[in-house]
Amino acid sequence: MNPKKKSDRNGSTKSVLPSVWVRVFTPCSSWPDKDEFLDVIYWTRQILGVLLGLAWGLIPLQGFVGIALFCLLNIITLYIYTSAFQKVDDEEYGGIWELLKEGYMTSFASFLVTWIMVYSAIHFE
Repeated sequence: MNPKKKSDRNGSTKSVLPSVWVRVFTPCSSWPDKDEFLDVIYWTRQILGVLLGLAWGLIPLQGFVGIALFCLLNIITLYIYTSAFQKVDDEEYGGIWELLKEGYMTSFASFLVTWIMVYSAIHFE
């Protein structure tokens, strides 16, 4: 995706990127600011953690199976998003391991809190 060019008053041109929201849902977007892409990964994981916590609490899923499924889905979703959808070169970010661990523990905490609260509210008297 090529950024658009915009002219200043003095005639110089500078590139104007679409908003982050547009680039998140556009395949192969340009991410010149690495921290911006890492923020997208972080917040995507937080949303995914809460959504999976809600789902696991409603199902009701219990124990190690729920935790293992969360870990697996979280990692697979992120890997597919970064490598297949955005086609980001993971070496620019320090390797795939750096991308996989970005926001993982806070996402896990959000997942656990949501899962426990929903499960306890619905399935206990």
